[in-house]
Amino acid sequence: MKNVLYILMGVMAGFVLAGALVFISRRPAGEAIVLQPAPTKAPIAVHVIGAVPRPGLYEFAEGARVQDAIDAAGGLLAQASVEALNLAAPLEDGKQLVVPFADGTEVTTASEEGQVVLPSSTESEVSPPFDFSSESETPAAESNGELVNLNTATLDELNSLPGIGPTLAQRIIDYRTQNGNFSTIEDLMNVSGIGVSTFEEIKNLITV
Repeated sequence: MKNVLYILMGVMAGFVLAGALVFISRRPAGEAIVLQPAPTKAPIAVHVIGAVPRPGLYEFAEGARVQDAIDAAGGLLAQASVEALNLAAPLEDGKQLVVPFADGTEVTTASEEGQVVLPSSTESEVSPPFDFSSESETPAAESNGELVNLNTATLDELNSLPGIGPTLAQRIIDYRTQNGNFSTIEDLMNVSGIGVSTFEEIKNLITV
């Protein structure tokens, strides 16, 4: 009787051992978990113009502020209107950041469709073309038969040009002091605050 009992216990132990081996050797179900790197967000692009030394297109990480854009463009010019800016405002992708001038100089901006919109409130934009047959409307440089040389003109001579006030005249002098003489009259548009409309108005009155 004892032998039968021993045999049964041995058989049961064998089943238990075989089950344990099968459980241990069984391959784990499912697929291994692979950790993927976090997606990198694309930078935002902002067009900085106005009273900054280096206007242009700059890219920033998401969450950048107006102050970051100004720093990227070289900081503020002395003529900038700081009070008109919210330096803590977040930047938006595809937008244009306009840094205004304290003297009210118009800055050429772009519409939502990306087309250039010229300022319409200045007198120079609404004035008719010069009528050279009328002495009263003939600019001083034309009536005298002399052109204003951008490389040698004084502050008063530059100030006499249509659309060029004392502020822009000083910027022209500062520009040629820092960068050397103008090579062509078109280089005048490199001066901050002088756009296409102003240049078209005075291009026949200047030389280099």
